Amino acid sequence: MAQEEAAPAVETEQIAEDEATVAEEAAAVAVEEAEAEEGGLTALHKALKTKFIEGGAGFMAATLLCLVFGLALCIERIIYLSLAKTNTKKLLEDVEKALNEKGVEAAMDVCRNTRGPVASIFYQGLSRYDEGVDVVEKTVASYGGVQLGLLEKNLSWITLFIAIAPSMGFMGTIIGMIAAFDKIQQVGDMSATVVAGGIKVALLTTLLGLIIAIVLQVFYNYILSLVEGLTNEMEDSSISLLDIVVRYNAAQKK
Repeated sequence: MAQEEAAPAVETEQIAEDEATVAEEAAAVAVEEAEAEEGGLTALHKALKTKFIEGGAGFMAATLLCLVFGLALCIERIIYLSLAKTNTKKLLEDVEKALNEKGVEAAMDVCRNTRGPVASIFYQGLSRYDEGVDVVEKTVASYGGVQLGLLEKNLSWITLFIAIAPSMGFMGTIIGMIAAFDKIQQVGDMSATVVAGGIKVALLTTLLGLIIAIVLQVFYNYILSLVEGLTNEMEDSSISLLDIVVRYNAAQKK
């Protein structure tokens, strides 16, 4: 009986030891994977740093500044345009309800308390209601152009950096080739080892400039799509507002 009772205890201890071993092995594998990932990131960082120095710190840094300033402007525009979005359907319903129940001042309060260019256009149009529907229409059209200008603010600077980045890269290319020919002239030999340094500078600066231009161009096109969406929204909602004002004006004359 003692032997029979001891057998399950031994088996339990063996299972516990096996589970502990498996847990230790899993922990060791996780540590190795983390170290390998960290080592890969470190190696990538060192490689990029080396290429940056080889490409000429001056031109590489100047080209990189185009990316920094360009991305800063892109992020600012994306945040601004994202905050400029409005639920125009709900806004139109609220404006029409306030206009029919409490008048123009109540409708203006709704627009004043709503964020976005559409609400600003509505507010400016309603503020001229006393001067007639034609004046409201002209005000909406004029202020729509003002809001469109605000939406497109700083886009010209982004296109400037898109153009400058590859230009800086091409300038580095020219300087690298000049350096290569200078070495050929000094050494009097046209071997690959003589011109390799200058050609490497030329290729690295061009590569960085093109990468920066591509990245900024993607952001620029995304921003343009946001602007186009908001522009269409402003135009459609402005037409709907004029319809509401015309109906309200006709009801007031009865």
